[in-house]
Amino acid sequence: MTGTALRLHDVAFTYPDGRRALHDVELTVERGERVAVLGPNGAGKTTLVLTFNGILVPQHGSVHVGDLAVERANLREIRRRVGIVFQDPDDQLFMPTVREDVAFGPANLGHRGAELDAGVAEALAVVGMTEVADRSPHHLSFGERRRVALATVLAMDPDVLVLDEPSSNLDPVARRELAEIVAALDITVVLVTHDLPYAWQLCRRAVVLDGGTVVADGPIDDVLADTAMMAAHRLELPYGFAVPHR
Repeated sequence: MTGTALRLHDVAFTYPDGRRALHDVELTVERGERVAVLGPNGAGKTTLVLTFNGILVPQHGSVHVGDLAVERANLREIRRRVGIVFQDPDDQLFMPTVREDVAFGPANLGHRGAELDAGVAEALAVVGMTEVADRSPHHLSFGERRRVALATVLAMDPDVLVLDEPSSNLDPVARRELAEIVAALDITVVLVTHDLPYAWQLCRRAVVLDGGTVVADGPIDDVLADTAMMAAHRLELPYGFAVPHR
């Protein structure tokens, strides 16, 4: 798996109320990389990842997914290539059954019949949710709903998987199960999180965003060990957690 998965050049974004969320962002993610996007509240992390698939369009700069520019004419393919699992799974689950939710995206791409059924079955199997295919997603636990939300994205066969605060509100077992699923995926991953141990567990590179600007980018072990930089940008490892050697 070689080549560039994501490339952002000189990206700037300002909300209609005048709040500048991104400023001169340069970022390249190679295929197969697992990158944690870290930063304090209001740093611009969610805004950043929403530019990856055109949900937000920068006022300045460019975003490419592989060789394809993120622009109106390409949005259908861009949104297949970049799948975002939002922090609240209920933002992505709206059909009567789990199976229908997972089938919704591929069906909109024109998949039908046996092809659609096979894709849905594979995505549910990957996240360990085959047995709940005919249940209402809203009768599942929060952790189960998050795994179904992940399946809805995987069913689109994306090139890049974006996870927004994936460990939030999960109990320890659900947190571990989700990490094991993500670790087993053969896909480019961008992980937005405040959970620094989770970021260290799943990623080998960290990008720190603050004030809408990239302030650090490098191996996650080095980033988390830079106590001065971490403190300057309101990042703090949990009490008792030391970055292990690997």
